[in-house]
Amino acid sequence: MWNKIWFGKGDFMTYICSTGIGIPKYTLKQNEVKQLVKEVFIYSEKQINRLLPVFDNAQVTDRQFVVEKDWFKEKHSFQERNDLYQNYSKEYALKAIDNCLSNSQFLTTDIPYEAIDMIIYVSSTGIATPSMDVHLLNERPFRQDVNRMPLWGLGCAGGAIGLSRAHDWITSHPEKTALLICCELCSLTFQKGDMKKSNMIGTALFGDGISATLVTGDQSPYLSYRRSTTPKIMYTSSLTKRNSTSVMGWKVTNSGLEVVFSKSIPALVDSFWVEHINAFLRETELTEEMIHSFIAHPGGKKVLDAMERVLQTSAEKLSHSYNVLNNHGNMSSATVMYVLGEWMKQSVAKNEKSILSALGPGFSSELILLEWG
Repeated sequence: MWNKIWFGKGDFMTYICSTGIGIPKYTLKQNEVKQLVKEVFIYSEKQINRLLPVFDNAQVTDRQFVVEKDWFKEKHSFQERNDLYQNYSKEYALKAIDNCLSNSQFLTTDIPYEAIDMIIYVSSTGIATPSMDVHLLNERPFRQDVNRMPLWGLGCAGGAIGLSRAHDWITSHPEKTALLICCELCSLTFQKGDMKKSNMIGTALFGDGISATLVTGDQSPYLSYRRSTTPKIMYTSSLTKRNSTSVMGWKVTNSGLEVVFSKSIPALVDSFWVEHINAFLRETELTEEMIHSFIAHPGGKKVLDAMERVLQTSAEKLSHSYNVLNNHGNMSSATVMYVLGEWMKQSVAKNEKSILSALGPGFSSELILLEWG
């Protein structure tokens, strides 16, 4: 039972060998965004005083954006936003890829682009056909026979789901390598004319983030390029709640993507997510005390607080989730990969276990068990 659950088909291992990020050019302090909101949104003094505390309570200090502050003061068409998305996503995804494949913190030797057998491109903040992975392939010497898996619409769960799909593919091809790219330019979806509270919450939380993650099978010749402290994937689990499409997502309008962000999300941690994490712990025969760290997507401070309470765990085990939220905000799918990268820098002891988690539209939950060393 133990081996069947943990190791899956053929008992092949999937290793996370490196991560990299592409940091956008413009950094704004939370107070700067708060002041910008006062200029941009047409609210009464009573309304603005009621809504602005969300910025103070978000536990976000800095966020990075691909556009400068004045861009948010003007209205933009869907086409203009998407043109910017395609340009900037290519620019910053390439930076993240370059950083990942030559990251000396995690690799003893640079990984050649020709070594990549699968590119998984995850995003929900812009569209492109051909998909953006083709544009990236044209800019670096990836092989022409590289496999491609573009994933769209997974929102904040996309990083964890993309990692699970990489694991599925590597399990079937243990001699191969996969490159997971998460590219979310949330700033380009900002709707100046949307006066709903969900847009205000999104404005207080979301930033732009781009990550790349290298995953290899245990028979890949490039596994030997990794340093010893990187984790391997032991088990994955997905759960989607029926009739919950209104919780989180996009409403497509003539001007672009309008955020749908329900106030019920923290409460769903106490109901829907608690069932998933408890079942996950039972299936892997683990307890909270046996988990070194929780690599949780920080959807927001209230979500992290709810997870901490549900798990009956310490803030220390979620420390990098809080840190990434503070330093970058919620970057949708890329955020959990930023958190993973921070834990990978810590030189976690061999055989320690972590649970990587993310919640997203659907309403869905993705859980991944990692073992270090």
